[in-house]
Amino acid sequence: APLPGRSLPSFKRDFQSISGESPAKWIREKRLSKARQMLQSSQMSVADVAYSLGFENPTHFSRIFKQKYGISPSAVSGS
Repeated sequence: APLPGRSLPSFKRDFQSISGESPAKWIREKRLSKARQMLQSSQMSVADVAYSLGFENPTHFSRIFKQKYGISPSAVSGS
């Protein structure tokens, strides 16, 4: 359990009531934000950034990045 004596559904419910989004969505948003920073400030490829942040599929990463920011990660990339 995430916290002693707490069930996972209870944790998820409490997390969503505090943050306004599910733990999974919160984590994805943080990863996308970090990806944008990495693409702007490094010479890493889109695939390398995706893999380094735990995305298993660079195509999926590119799709959700574009949905969030309205531009492809390759357009943000400094390389």
